[in-house]
Amino acid sequence: MSYEERDAYGMYVDKGSKGPGPELMGADTLIGDHVHNLKNEHLGEIKEIMLDMRTGKIAYAVMSSGGVLTIGEKLFAVPWEALTLDTANKRFTLNIEKERIDNAPGFDTDHWPDMANQQWSSQIHSYYGTSAH
Repeated sequence: MSYEERDAYGMYVDKGSKGPGPELMGADTLIGDHVHNLKNEHLGEIKEIMLDMRTGKIAYAVMSSGGVLTIGEKLFAVPWEALTLDTANKRFTLNIEKERIDNAPGFDTDHWPDMANQQWSSQIHSYYGTSAH
């Protein structure tokens, strides 16, 4: 399901004038978007968007991969800077090989990491090739 299909307020409907998207997007409309790599391989789905309350910026997208109906799925904190909104296909792009996602540091719903921990943050940013702020 794409963000246009989850647009409860009509933010992205083309009415002949420019609306908020894609420069400004509602977080709720992005949750559920698919994530593909540059080879068009499906990597996962956006489950949550984590805001850094100290800076007011988006820190991570929580992406799920694998499993069936949340059973056996693995969650990943992907730095927001690593994702690109693909407006043509109504999804996100992550420039990473599928095998790297399969082996990425992840967690399950019962064992969330301390995302505010600087050491953890540095490891995640290093894995995805982005810089921690």
